[in-house]
Amino acid sequence: MLLFWYALGALPALAVSVITIDDVLRTESTLSRRDGDYHMTHAAPLLELNETELTLHHQPIPESYYTIDFDDIEHASERHPGLMFLHATAMGFAWFVMLPIGIAMRSVNHAWHKVVTLAFYGFVALGLAFSTAYRKLTPNMYEGQVHGKQGYLWILFALALTTVDFLNIFRRIYIRFRSGQKFELRTFWDSVVLDKQDSLSGEGAEYTGLISEETEEADMAEIVSPTSLPPHKHVHYDDDAVADGPTAQWANDVRRHRRDYSHSAASETTLFGRSHSDDEELSSNRHPLQKVSLSKRIGSGVFATLERVLVFGAFAQVLTGIVVYTGGCRENYLNGCLAHLIKGAIFWCYGLVSFARYLGAFAELGWAWNRAPAAGYPSAEFVESLVIFIYGITNTWMERWGARPGDPFTTKQIQHIGIAVMFWFAGLVGMAIESKTVRQWLAASTISALNPSKRDQEAVAEPPTYIASFNPFPALVVGVTGAAMAAHAQTYLFQVQIHQLWGNLLLAWSVLRCLTYFFLWLGVPRSMLPSRPPTEALGSFFLACGGLAFMFSTEELTIAAMRRGRDDVMMFLNVAVAITCFALCWTIAVVGFKGYLKSRIAPPVAYHSSA
Repeated sequence: MLLFWYALGALPALAVSVITIDDVLRTESTLSRRDGDYHMTHAAPLLELNETELTLHHQPIPESYYTIDFDDIEHASERHPGLMFLHATAMGFAWFVMLPIGIAMRSVNHAWHKVVTLAFYGFVALGLAFSTAYRKLTPNMYEGQVHGKQGYLWILFALALTTVDFLNIFRRIYIRFRSGQKFELRTFWDSVVLDKQDSLSGEGAEYTGLISEETEEADMAEIVSPTSLPPHKHVHYDDDAVADGPTAQWANDVRRHRRDYSHSAASETTLFGRSHSDDEELSSNRHPLQKVSLSKRIGSGVFATLERVLVFGAFAQVLTGIVVYTGGCRENYLNGCLAHLIKGAIFWCYGLVSFARYLGAFAELGWAWNRAPAAGYPSAEFVESLVIFIYGITNTWMERWGARPGDPFTTKQIQHIGIAVMFWFAGLVGMAIESKTVRQWLAASTISALNPSKRDQEAVAEPPTYIASFNPFPALVVGVTGAAMAAHAQTYLFQVQIHQLWGNLLLAWSVLRCLTYFFLWLGVPRSMLPSRPPTEALGSFFLACGGLAFMFSTEELTIAAMRRGRDDVMMFLNVAVAITCFALCWTIAVVGFKGYLKSRIAPPVAYHSSA
């Protein structure tokens, strides 16, 4: 028996003695493929680029439009970089200047919205003309590129939205003439072209003329005369004393009371519904708002969302345009390139949207760290959790793209699938926390402890913290992702440093978001105005900058930087910071312009300190 176990123990030594050199090489090759080729080795990262090793796994990078325009000295007379610059400039003005201006104007039914729309298509036409001329004068340096096809699809998408907008005008014209209303230029312009609905009706219209109204816009004064006001805007007085009498004073007091009204710090909601104050009921009865059908609300919301999707689509076109112009993302660089660009772009856009929330965007939904003016909207954290869930459930299966049937899971795939699964289920947890139904289920044990005889009569007051959302799971997911990717193994030290850079930036956003929740937990938002926590301003900057550095960390770009002697982390960071600051300025301009337009049409409001 002892000899048997001794023989078993000697088997590994005998097996090693008969393995040939070819078997060793074959085994090493298999293990290398299992760990993701040469990328996932756990040896110390290299300091210098190994061109010999690189050519074993990647094809040489071919020439591109960039090399023709800037590196090819022999054919300098045949270069046409100016046409490409004009193409990029025209498209930039169209999609990042005219389009946001048009969206902002449409949100307030501005009279010049249609003019801006025409200017948008004018710049698009110029961009297409410059692109066509450049391609005619330059050889095709990127076979199979889809940048142009995708661009035409986005233009068709914009044309479809514009067509829907104009069809609504014809629909309103048909409805107006079918109703037999008397034609007046001012009312026709407001109701048909601008789609403005009367906000006051019934009993409240009696006092409309007694309340001071804001003067009309200068551009509208040139179109119609002030004598063509709608009938409900005219109020006749017997003498001047009526306008200054007690009735007018009462109406203006009501208007002032509605402006100065602010919510208290304590919650006015219960687990069984919302409690309305007498002032709210008096105000709502005196000035009833015209009800809008559910289908129209859904249609308007979908249209507004699709309009804003165009801006993100334009940013995707910028990325694909840069890739095609520089000749990147080819051969087996493609999957890694797409992963870095798509995921980095998501964090970049996420950071800009977070900064817009800090400035006051989406305040009408309660997403600007304020108290929502109206109920019925999902929280921003619910939307964040939903996006995280969709991101995770799709990336879980996409990590195996490019793998052959039967291939074992590589270390890299297991790492990325683990992160995707975290996104998947953490997003589910975040949505569950934001669900009012789930909250009621979680509170059922407390409610069941009430005296059954008093359960129907007593309203259980919610704590003040129920006013806002304190959901840490979106921050947790992004923070863990940043910490994990900062420790991602790479072949070269420069690649390790770049991954540490953007990983730590994402982690910094996570910490700052948690600090936002901490300070808001101590003092929940009481006002409908944006509270603008400074931690969100810093966090959104770190998130956007981290997403941009994420895109900079593609293998092809880092290798190109090492070849040209540009493998400097500080240079990459400074470029990312500069571009991010420029994007934040653009965000301020867009949000500020929309706020300016709304301030022109909204009645003046007197603010008072809530301290």
